[in-house]
Amino acid sequence: MPISWSESIEGLDWNELTALYHAAPLGNKNARDLQTAFSNSRYRCFARDGGRLVGVGRVVSDGVDCAYVCDVAVMPSHQGTGLGKEVMRRLLAFARDHRKIILYAVPGKEPFYRGFGFRRMRTAMAIFENQAQALERGYVDES
Repeated sequence: MPISWSESIEGLDWNELTALYHAAPLGNKNARDLQTAFSNSRYRCFARDGGRLVGVGRVVSDGVDCAYVCDVAVMPSHQGTGLGKEVMRRLLAFARDHRKIILYAVPGKEPFYRGFGFRRMRTAMAIFENQAQALERGYVDES
C-alpha cells in the first residue's frame, strides 16, 4: 500500500504520535505537549502506511527569515526506506522561501542532514531544560 501524506492535525490521534516518537526513538514526548507543539507549528507533515502513522516532522517559522525543522521521526519499521528523506523534502519545500533553515540533529545523524545541504553552525548555542542530559547525549559542549 502506498504512503499517504497529510499536513493537517485535524483528527490526529496524539497518543499515536506519542508512540511514534517513543519508538523512533526520539524521546518520551507526551500527547498534550505534542498537540501544543504541532498546533503552533507553521508547517507539518504526516506519513501513513495503511492508516498507521509512520513518519512525521514539523517546521516552526516566522514566515520569511527563519525556519526551524524539528521533530522529524520515522517508525523503525520504515527507517532506511527513504521515508525520512521524503519527510525532509516536504518540510524543506514548505520552508524554501526563508532566508535560513535551521535544525539540530540527534548526534550521529548529521550525515543524513548534510545530504540536504545542512552544514554545522559555528555560532549556534542552546539552553536545554536539562543541560546535564543534553551534555551527556552530545547535544552541547561543556564550554
